[in-house]
Amino acid sequence: MSIPAMKLMTALRSGHATYPRLTWYGPDSERVELSGRVLDNWVAKTSNLLQDELDAEPGMSLRVDLPAHWKSFVWALAGWQLGMELVLDGGDAELLVTDTPEVGSGGFNAVVAVPLAALAMRWPGELPAGVVDYAAEVRSHGDVFMAHNEPEEAMPALRGSAAHHHGGLLDGFAQAQEPGVRLLVRAGVGLETALAAALGAWMQDGSVVLVHPDVDVTQHLLDNERVSAS
Repeated sequence: MSIPAMKLMTALRSGHATYPRLTWYGPDSERVELSGRVLDNWVAKTSNLLQDELDAEPGMSLRVDLPAHWKSFVWALAGWQLGMELVLDGGDAELLVTDTPEVGSGGFNAVVAVPLAALAMRWPGELPAGVVDYAAEVRSHGDVFMAHNEPEEAMPALRGSAAHHHGGLLDGFAQAQEPGVRLLVRAGVGLETALAAALGAWMQDGSVVLVHPDVDVTQHLLDNERVSAS
C-alpha cells in the first residue's frame, strides 16, 4: 500500500517534471529553484541516507530542528516517504536533524547536521563526534528510493500543534489551495505552517515560492515568479 506521501512524490517526478515546484529566496540574493524531478532527486537521496546509513524505518520518529527552508522541506518529504513520524514540537525522537548540532543533541540514536547555505558542500567547521554531515554525505546516495519496509497509513506522520497519521496527511494536515497555484509562503510563519501550505499546493499540481524573513517581498518578485496566491 502506498501512503499519500509516496503518491505525492510519484506525481511530482512524473507530471510536468521539469516545471518549478519549489523556489527559495534566501539572504544575500540567494535563489534556488527545484523542478519536480530535482526535488524528487533530493528527497530520494535523503530518504536513502536515512534508510541505509541511519537504519531508519517506518514508524520511527524524526525531530526536524530546522527553520522553514527548502532543505527542511526536503527532509520532511524524505521522512514521510519513508513512513516516519516528523516531530516538530521539540519533543523526544529517535533521530535528530538540525542546523545547530552543538546545542542539545544528546539522547538521539543519530544526529544529522544540515548547513543551510545553498552551495555548502560540507559543514562549515568541526562537528561534535558522531554527528553526520548532511551536505558531505547526501550526494553519495542513490537518486531513486526503494523502501525496504512498507509503511502503513495508520502510522503516525506528524507531531506538532496536532497529531496526524500518514493516511490523513494530505487531507487532514495540508491546507486547501487552488488548482495549479503558484503559492507564496513566508518562512517566518514557521516550518509546520509552511509545510501545510506547500503540501496543499503540490496536491493541486501547483508550486511554492518560499521566502526567508529577511527578504523583501516586492511587486517585482511577485511578478517575476508569477505568484498567484499567498
